[in-house]
Amino acid sequence: MPDTFKNNVSEFLTGVPFFTEVSRPSLDNLCKSSKTETYLKNESILTKGDVGDSMYVILEGHVKVHEGSHIYCFLKAGECFGEYALIDDQRRSASVTTVEKTNVLIIDRKNFVNLIKTDTGFANGILSVLIKRHRELDIIQERLASSKKAIEIAHSKMSGLINGAMDAIIMFNQNFKIILTNPSANKMLENDDVLQRNVLFFFDDDSADLIETIVSNEIDNNTINQFLPQIIKVIGSNNTETLNEGTISKYGVENEYYYTLILRNTEDRIRAENKINQLTNQTQYLEEEIQELTSGYGIIAEDQSMKTVLNLIHQVAKTNATVLIHGETGTGKELVARAIHKESDRSDKPLIKINCGAIPANLIESELFGHEKGAFTGATASRKGRFLLADKGTIFLDEIGEMPLELQPKLLRVIQEGEFDPVGSSETIKVDVRIIAATHRNLKTFAKEGKFREDLYYRLNVFPIEVPALRSRGADVVLIAQEMANQFSKKMGKLPMTLSEADRSLLINYNWPGNVRELQNLIERAVIVSKNKILNLQSIIPLQIQEDTKATKPIADKIYTAEELSALEKSNIIKALKQTRWKISGENGAASLLKIPPTTLASKIKAFGIERPV
Repeated sequence: MPDTFKNNVSEFLTGVPFFTEVSRPSLDNLCKSSKTETYLKNESILTKGDVGDSMYVILEGHVKVHEGSHIYCFLKAGECFGEYALIDDQRRSASVTTVEKTNVLIIDRKNFVNLIKTDTGFANGILSVLIKRHRELDIIQERLASSKKAIEIAHSKMSGLINGAMDAIIMFNQNFKIILTNPSANKMLENDDVLQRNVLFFFDDDSADLIETIVSNEIDNNTINQFLPQIIKVIGSNNTETLNEGTISKYGVENEYYYTLILRNTEDRIRAENKINQLTNQTQYLEEEIQELTSGYGIIAEDQSMKTVLNLIHQVAKTNATVLIHGETGTGKELVARAIHKESDRSDKPLIKINCGAIPANLIESELFGHEKGAFTGATASRKGRFLLADKGTIFLDEIGEMPLELQPKLLRVIQEGEFDPVGSSETIKVDVRIIAATHRNLKTFAKEGKFREDLYYRLNVFPIEVPALRSRGADVVLIAQEMANQFSKKMGKLPMTLSEADRSLLINYNWPGNVRELQNLIERAVIVSKNKILNLQSIIPLQIQEDTKATKPIADKIYTAEELSALEKSNIIKALKQTRWKISGENGAASLLKIPPTTLASKIKAFGIERPV
């Protein structure tokens, strides 16, 4: 090798990683014992399987390392290949072919070993490079070990996710061969040995066609991820059929693609939905019945006077206005208060009731506002008052007209300021309470007589509601009596009772001084003494009617219009049908209950347009 060329090659080798630790004089010695050779484009330098005896350093040009048509990598100037031939005579593991005209330095094993033995600087340099490479290899191995552990953890997590899924997960390749399933899929397919089987064999024809079509249409797309547009019918190995909804996705690289099918059995969900729908329909039907009967609050209101009360309840319920309910004893003032609370925004908070006329005057303050321990004789412990218990909710002050006059300023303070002091305490407590009061007294008259604070009356009377007496509610008394009779009959284990025409007449004509409470007591008594499903009120009410007639002026009978009579008859027929579960004829049918021929009842049902709820 000419000296000038040798010097150039020696200088070039100082930049080659394999010789970076070798001194320049030692590189000169290496060049003296080595030779250069030039290869044309596409010329073979090494062939796989040849016995190796030299390493090569690319001085100029470009080569490829390959096995047949498969290329492992490309090498350029400054890179080496064939180093293992310096220490053994194993056969070449790959072929090397030039990509362009290439000039290489060929280092013979014999000369390399000789330099290691005779040139200490060369040996030290090569050894330093090898040690450095070994250290780098250790680092790479540590990283690989760490990566392997991370991969194992990730694989464990993925396996846990797939195997723990309640949905069936099926993965298959382009040939529809199953390559992975989870336990839920094996259970659905009724087979634990499905790998490499055709996934389409587990579907009915329509479902198999769908999956095959989706896969065929998405060949040109790298990825897909979509909901299946129709229900998939899976047929297990034991011929068990299941209906499923699901998704399909695609992943992979180049020409290797795989598909993931996730299926969820819809039968349990459909059964649950059907059950929910059934219960919802039943609940809706029952609510409609209750609504028809009670207007949603336990209040039976067919008469216009009571419908007006319900309208007032709707108007005031959503506000925080104080309400004063007035009506005779037993008219249902508490029922109205509960209806207001139920329809208000405070319905999820407590409704606290206190009867101001039923508590001794010396204890009512403590009941309302609470007391501290030792506040008075017998106060052995602190106690919360009703107003504090009703915080954020509603308090119902029944018989407010009976409240002691000296306590009324404290109530007025709660209404105006929303605060009070418990008995025996100097601490002021703030509350947010909606107040509903009720009385049978004429508070305005009481105020003029000095028996009730006038300012408190006006603060309570923000929204007055007058509950009509039972005698003023027309045919409502019949409807209420029939409902009470049904309830008491059920409670006492008796068959449903029926009101006769005579009973209806008695109910409507009686004055009802005790209102609904009196009616309740009389109906309960009538059910107790009744026989053969006949509710006979004539043995209970007549004497009271006569006594009431002697003591008071006769009350004119209410005259019903044709429209009112028709509505009353229709309502009565519907109640009879409901009571007999819509059975028209027969011993326990509605016709027998109404004491009319079944054909007559059928004609009336058709005429009134009565239809049985679904």
